[in-house]
Amino acid sequence: MLQINWEDTIVAPVSGEGQVAVSLIRISGPDSLRIADGIFQPAQSRHTAGSGFLQKAKSHTIHFGKIISGDEVLDEVLVAVFRQPHSYTGEDVIEISCHGSPYIRRQLMSILLRSGARAATPGEFTQRAFLNGKMDLSQAEAVADLIASDSAASHRLAIMQMRGSYSEVIRDLRNQLVDFASMLELELDFSEEDVEFANRTRLSELVSKIWEITSGLEKSFEMGNVLKSGIPVVIAGKPNVGKSTLLNRLVMEDRAIVSEIPGTTRDTIEEEIILEGIKFRFIDTAGIRETQDAIEKIGVRKTWEKIHQSPVIIFLCDAQHSNGESISKELTELEEKSKGNFRVIPVLNKTENTDTEILKNEYSNVPGLLFISAKEGKNTGVLIRRLLQHVEEFKLSPGDVVISNARHADALRKSSEALKEVAEGLLTDKTTDLIVADLRIALYHLGSITGEIASTELLANIFSRFCIGK
Repeated sequence: MLQINWEDTIVAPVSGEGQVAVSLIRISGPDSLRIADGIFQPAQSRHTAGSGFLQKAKSHTIHFGKIISGDEVLDEVLVAVFRQPHSYTGEDVIEISCHGSPYIRRQLMSILLRSGARAATPGEFTQRAFLNGKMDLSQAEAVADLIASDSAASHRLAIMQMRGSYSEVIRDLRNQLVDFASMLELELDFSEEDVEFANRTRLSELVSKIWEITSGLEKSFEMGNVLKSGIPVVIAGKPNVGKSTLLNRLVMEDRAIVSEIPGTTRDTIEEEIILEGIKFRFIDTAGIRETQDAIEKIGVRKTWEKIHQSPVIIFLCDAQHSNGESISKELTELEEKSKGNFRVIPVLNKTENTDTEILKNEYSNVPGLLFISAKEGKNTGVLIRRLLQHVEEFKLSPGDVVISNARHADALRKSSEALKEVAEGLLTDKTTDLIVADLRIALYHLGSITGEIASTELLANIFSRFCIGK
């Protein structure tokens, strides 16, 4: 396990840098109360700094007073006291709310460091919470995801994982396997006596059930990763149909260069927006066409790469150079070349001078075709509503268990593979020691998700990605 000097008391600003109204500084460790007490003078009290006021204070109480540095008052503050084990880290914790001046924050940190605290490393508070049993490893990782969340969907996903619903599923599966593994291990100890402690039929049923769950969780990563990172939506079509204009309209910013010259867009351009709590990554691409230009060829190749990677395609056509037959042909070619692993929203652009009802009759042979003017914003709201309908599957419901962590997905995949080996071994009468070996692999990878099994390197890697103060 990760080595921590539990005698150290650590300190770090919890709030962001810069000039803000209020800053929060957190102290955690065995000397938290003593260190804070040495510089805090409570208001409306005869107590002075260092008189033991905070060391006698009850847990989960807040006290108003002054920070004293020598003979000077640095600031008026609120000090919150959290006694172990009822704190975020499981240790004695002090949180000081001071005014948000960068000078005050620097001076207060300097005083605390001189008083015996050590500057916390990235993620060290959460790391201590994990090692003190306040949360498991998957919940700790969810803390980082919660801080990084920038949409309602990614926030909801992080909250669900942080609350431990996903961890409970993993722990329950692992505990069931441990019971059978221990019985099989016992059989190995009595191998000469030819006894059977683990019912093979029940074990086979259990392994099949757990394999279905782990495989399902692994597959949920695709959805979870999309919710966390944003749903990629490619805007594709021939050159000069208005793809860049549509991107600019959707993100309400001149993000892409717009020109009448075909082939202006040579590379992909991505921009993110939040629609109804879901993050979308709109990707403007080079126009699809045969070209002799070497650079444009690279752009077209990248367009196809993005099409293959995206669950939704907005396929844009030009009303001035299209008809129902040509659009149907382009959509068929798109599906054939890409094998159709996405949902297409066909869109006819540059319709500002034509009545929509007339267009509906003219293009009645193209199901689901939308008529817009990206330049003037005509019907772009209809396009957004259609887009949201296409991504209904990415909306979470209460009770859904979805993973968004690539490390967890890899562990579940390896666990599923080992369970498959166990199932096949039971069918082919594989020897008990080989079945036990496969069970150990499955248990190892399930345990690595929650941190029941974790190497020093793994933990160091995970917590080093956290921000300082968390």
